[in-house]
Amino acid sequence: MGTGAITSYFDVAQLVLYMFWAFFAGLIYYLVRENHREGYPLDTDRGIQEGWPPVPSAKTYLLGDGSEVHVPRPGDGPPASLNAEPVHRYAGSSIEPTGNPLLAGVGPGSYAMRADTPDLDHHGQPKIVPLALAEGCGVSEKDPDPRGMTVVDCHGDAAGTVRELWLDRSEMLFRYLEVEVPAAAGTRRVLLPVNFSRITRDGVAVHAILASQFADVPAIKAANRVTLLEEERITAYYGAGLLYAEPQRTEPLV
Repeated sequence: MGTGAITSYFDVAQLVLYMFWAFFAGLIYYLVRENHREGYPLDTDRGIQEGWPPVPSAKTYLLGDGSEVHVPRPGDGPPASLNAEPVHRYAGSSIEPTGNPLLAGVGPGSYAMRADTPDLDHHGQPKIVPLALAEGCGVSEKDPDPRGMTVVDCHGDAAGTVRELWLDRSEMLFRYLEVEVPAAAGTRRVLLPVNFSRITRDGVAVHAILASQFADVPAIKAANRVTLLEEERITAYYGAGLLYAEPQRTEPLV
């Protein structure tokens, strides 16, 4: 027998190869199983399905702030009710939102149930705060300062007035415009993600939603901070507007 041979038909190279195959197969199984910690069991037209491999047992993660998260979380699974209905009767049919489509939480307005706490920096302080609370920070002289500007929608109708900017102190980026808009009880302030706006020296333009729809933007609980869940819901509202703000947006282009 040659060097490395174990028997006449089996050597060390084969053994190492087979061990690698077994390791790689186990790795694939582990990764697919870990992927089932969120989003499962599935709610399908054929009922509730766990898929393969089955949903693993709960694992506890220790977060940087000392708190713990259990995944899968208690209560995970399909929602009790969905604010949508099938367009057709056949299985797998697409769905359309019911009620206010911008608040239905489906399609482009979907969002994740993130923690209802602010995103914190390495000092344990909220990352995103009003500019007035960020000492030493301001708007560059080379850029237009939107505070005091009028926000208009895609039709040029006035939606409100920018009163404040919200800064991400970790990234040094403006994340939101705080807009004062008309409401049933006078006025209220809502957050407008900067990515959904176009800021020029003439004003602020928003295509996603109409001026009349700003009054229903999801509110924040505190005046000086925004939670991860609130950010999800606010962004989802504008995202839904890209498709549902006007009936013709859901129609074909041709």
